[in-house]
Amino acid sequence: MNARGGSGGTAESGAARTTTTGRAGRRPGGPDTRGEILRAARGSFADKGFTATSIRAIAREAAVDAALVHHYFESKDELFIEAMAIPVDPRQIAARIIDGPRDELGRRIATAFLGVWESAEGQQRMKAIFRSVVSSDEVARIMREGITQMIIQPVSKVLDVPDAHLRVTLVATQLIGLAMARYLVELEPVASVDLATLIDRLGPVLQLHLTG
Repeated sequence: MNARGGSGGTAESGAARTTTTGRAGRRPGGPDTRGEILRAARGSFADKGFTATSIRAIAREAAVDAALVHHYFESKDELFIEAMAIPVDPRQIAARIIDGPRDELGRRIATAFLGVWESAEGQQRMKAIFRSVVSSDEVARIMREGITQMIIQPVSKVLDVPDAHLRVTLVATQLIGLAMARYLVELEPVASVDLATLIDRLGPVLQLHLTG
């Protein structure tokens, strides 16, 4: 008797089709899978914020397996950095700031922050981020949560004082104001002063917030 069923396929071929198809609702990687994941991530970060967004939620939105998200992006931090088009990895900035004598923290922060803005590409992308933050409450919330977790919290731990978070946040306000004045408003003479002079003047002010 013929082993084929009424549909004309063997049990083995049916199993093969099941294996190839995979789980319902999940599609394999395609030419634009990475782009779809980034679009899903931007939507999730906008709707839920950085903290409440998970890799699994992004995978569901993009209709892919969470493992595929990890194939393209090592972590949620990395996905956030690329989705928000941040020109430098904030985790690397935090690592450079932390690595060194405590009494030179202010200078290292000034050097790292201004270094991002001084390149043509970095300045273009940072200007876009700043303008988005000012014009959109959602973008402001996303950036606030991400930068707090990846930079402000690690630097606060180094200070090891009760009001460390306040101190580091005050430093952030100085940097945001400086960036607005130098790169967006182009307020003179701050806009044209050379980088070395600016770091020499700014470093001690930031250090006062941190350890003064």
